[in-house]
Amino acid sequence: MTFTTYSAEQYGRVAVMLGGDSAERAVSLNSGNAVLKALLSAGVDAFAFDTAERQLTDLISEKVDRVLIMLHGRGGEDGSMQGALQQLGIPYTGSGVLGSALSMDKIHTKQIWQCLQLPTAKYEIAVKSRFEAGSCGAIMNKLGGKVMVKPAREGSSIGMAKVTSAKQLETAIQDAFKYDNQVLVEQFIDGREFTVSVVQGKALPSIRMSTPHTFYDYSAKYQDNTTEYFCPSGLSDEQESTLAQLCTDAFDALSATGWGRVDVMQDSQTEQFYLLEANTVPGMTEKSLVPKAAAAAGISFQELVLAVLATSMEPA
Repeated sequence: MTFTTYSAEQYGRVAVMLGGDSAERAVSLNSGNAVLKALLSAGVDAFAFDTAERQLTDLISEKVDRVLIMLHGRGGEDGSMQGALQQLGIPYTGSGVLGSALSMDKIHTKQIWQCLQLPTAKYEIAVKSRFEAGSCGAIMNKLGGKVMVKPAREGSSIGMAKVTSAKQLETAIQDAFKYDNQVLVEQFIDGREFTVSVVQGKALPSIRMSTPHTFYDYSAKYQDNTTEYFCPSGLSDEQESTLAQLCTDAFDALSATGWGRVDVMQDSQTEQFYLLEANTVPGMTEKSLVPKAAAAAGISFQELVLAVLATSMEPA
């Protein structure tokens, strides 16, 4: 697998945007520093730019030619930073305003996939201003008695919970309201979890995740050494091809471009794949999934980073 890349001189001066003030700041710092190190080793004129510590107008005084966005979560992955950079006339990596905003919002993501008849689990929406605890029993019955609760616009599994009773659901929704005023309540799919990375329109090999945790939560992603990653994932060639096409279709449906990742569950009984969510600025730490998938395809971390940077050379 090969990607379009350019010379270090063609990239010019690059700001690696990291940190920020979202709930995913710590992960963003780790991702950004790993990416910066790879760029520097490739001879790219790059430097770290923490948006929590600097003003965006500093990009002008720094004579930046392009920005590699490594901000996870709100303020970096939701379209707001993309819009600001467009106003400044500075090219950036990954999805544009629309693709970023849609992908960040789990509810709108599911609504689009549902309208296009792409497979995704059944769901209900809880809105803070009109949430009634008495509705939890009906929601549990409608969604099969086991659900995942997710703040609509958070990443890294922050604020998420798996519940199996109406009382647990009420508590989980109230906890999720601390992060967002809209909460997705999604039917739980019993089965294996996969993720597919998409870079420059190409699907990388799928990864299957296995964790002793209740689900693939923040700790399982970034802190715990008990999580196992399988790549090859154990799918047949036909299933791998089907999953790759599903995930690229799902990514395109959200107007996402450049690079990203799509997460999927496979029902243990029917083997049907169900789309969970899309990420337009996935993690790039040593534990992150995109670098693992790239390595399985024979792509080094440096090559991957340069492929991501190359997405800034085309309009988002």
